[in-house]
Amino acid sequence: MEFRKQKPIYLQIAERLMEQVLAGQLAADDRMPSVRDVAAAMGVNPNTVMRTFDYLQSEEIIYNRRGVGYFVAGDAKEKVLALQRREFLEEELPLIRQKMQLLGININELEK
Repeated sequence: MEFRKQKPIYLQIAERLMEQVLAGQLAADDRMPSVRDVAAAMGVNPNTVMRTFDYLQSEEIIYNRRGVGYFVAGDAKEKVLALQRREFLEEELPLIRQKMQLLGININELEK
């Protein structure tokens, strides 16, 4: 996976896993790949993946069964949609709006 410099790697990995939830590749109550497996697949340190899992757990997208592993939460898809919508509206959309103003693009041009 190629990582962008603008965003921490653990968040980029989280985005990738959340995309898999939205695409149905990781469904409710599915067991998550192990930290080591994700680290090997992404070419990162297992500590980075552990940080990713901690983040996803704090957002209640995954949960931990002690001694068994991590699992996708039952309402993970809804949580991911809400989180990504909030991030888009608060972080990305203002930047898009600003760029549109600078370039003189109006909303009608986008509809075309």
